[in-house]
Amino acid sequence: MERDGLRRDVGLIGLMWASVGSIIGSGWLYGAEKAVVAAGPAAILSWLIGAVAIVLLALVHAELGGMFPVAGGTARYPHYAFGGLAGMSFGWFSWLQAATVAPIEVEAMIGYAGHWHWAQGFEHAKDGTLTTSGFVVAVLLMAVFVVVNFLGVRILAHTNSAATWWKVAVPLAAIFIIAAGNFHPGNFTEHGFAPFGAHGVLSAVSSSGIIFALLGFEQAIQLAGESRDPQRDLPRATIGSVAIGAAIYVLLQIVFIAALPLGAFAHGWTKLDYPGISGPWAGLATLVGLGWLSVVLYLDAVVSPGGTGLIYTTATSRVSYGLARNGYAPKLFVRTDARGVPWFGLIVSFVTGVVCFLPFPSWQQLVSFITSASVLMYAGAPLAYGVFADRLPHRARPYRLPGGKVLSPLSFVVANLIIYWSTWDTLWRLGVAIVLGYVLLGGYAWYATRKGLPDAPRLDWKAAQWLPVYLLGMGVISWQGGFGGQGHLALWWDILVVAVFSLAIYYWARASASGSGEIERSIEEVAVAEVPVH
Repeated sequence: MERDGLRRDVGLIGLMWASVGSIIGSGWLYGAEKAVVAAGPAAILSWLIGAVAIVLLALVHAELGGMFPVAGGTARYPHYAFGGLAGMSFGWFSWLQAATVAPIEVEAMIGYAGHWHWAQGFEHAKDGTLTTSGFVVAVLLMAVFVVVNFLGVRILAHTNSAATWWKVAVPLAAIFIIAAGNFHPGNFTEHGFAPFGAHGVLSAVSSSGIIFALLGFEQAIQLAGESRDPQRDLPRATIGSVAIGAAIYVLLQIVFIAALPLGAFAHGWTKLDYPGISGPWAGLATLVGLGWLSVVLYLDAVVSPGGTGLIYTTATSRVSYGLARNGYAPKLFVRTDARGVPWFGLIVSFVTGVVCFLPFPSWQQLVSFITSASVLMYAGAPLAYGVFADRLPHRARPYRLPGGKVLSPLSFVVANLIIYWSTWDTLWRLGVAIVLGYVLLGGYAWYATRKGLPDAPRLDWKAAQWLPVYLLGMGVISWQGGFGGQGHLALWWDILVVAVFSLAIYYWARASASGSGEIERSIEEVAVAEVPVH
């Protein structure tokens, strides 16, 4: 039996744990090691910068999630505010981000599993890329994520909640157990606190996996259409998950630096090395005489990324559901089975995940790519927030962001800085993926319009006139900047350029957005079409 509605079976804990379970994934297994190599002990500052950035974006999403409790929310706020063209664009960014996280987590699972002899043939020793057998295992793991999702959102929520309790407990245990007998304050100044200066601190935010590690708070937003009480629970789940995740990651970085023996970084942080460093935390536990803890950590290296991959597989199908609801994708994506599962979206999620193993086979390459896609997706929320503050001032807001008129443009600036720090090498690849999205979704929009289909999207060019300037402008700044670009923009001047450009785009977008009547009609169309199944 097929339906078009989702089941409202998820409570506050299920929503919060969906977000926390996404935040605590492979990022904690690798993030501390990669960040300290990039920034030295000042990586702590990188985590704090990343946490502040994500908190700003999460606060904006918390208000929007309460206002519009719809499935795949991050793909739909720009649709309400700016019409079809912007909605299609940010919807693609949202889908691209969600679809590529599960393969990243599979890569992390396989990477840590290399500790065991039976799994050592899954990756090439030279560059960490998948072997033929590793590719087969990766595909099977992706299939497991899809099968669990087909069991329904209620079973998914229970499965994810159980995994998340484990995922939170293990890093907390590692923090306190390792720090108890292995905390060396001198490690923070042995080669200088910030040996690579501000450039190292800022580049670590994007390139070492810090932002990637902190991503995931939006999972509660994506499941809004399946929440029992979304107006009350969404803001709490969004903000609570970020607070928990940021606290754990900052503590992990501090303890990782302090626990290392001096010999591990005797030749500088860029040459950090010790037995078992391929599994940074498990190797460290063994190095400091906690072999039993390393066994637990190697087990967690399967559970943590696996849980995150599971929930992002869910998110991918919900984002495609939202895209189809807005008319950007075929209605086949909104068809649900008897359990309320959007089955076609899950199948496409699986196929996409498998394809992702081909062009971006290593964890580090995938992290850089997905960070940019993620933050580009998040950037749509502050823009939409500014429009709703102007056009819908009296609409009910279960959570109201304090100082929103200041924090909203600030969060947009921060999002664009993170995109810029991702480096030009990553951004030009993202540009190719964006063009592919316009071909796919734009092609469907053209087909639907030509055939006169009732769900054909209305592409509002006037309300989105700022969008091509925004995308091309960020590309040019990155190309000319000092993070993998031509180096014509010196450090700090480049930050100023990004900030000024971002503010110009923000206020231009707000001024050219859809009118209040048109926004209300778009919201009403979704409310009528999206009838929940209880």
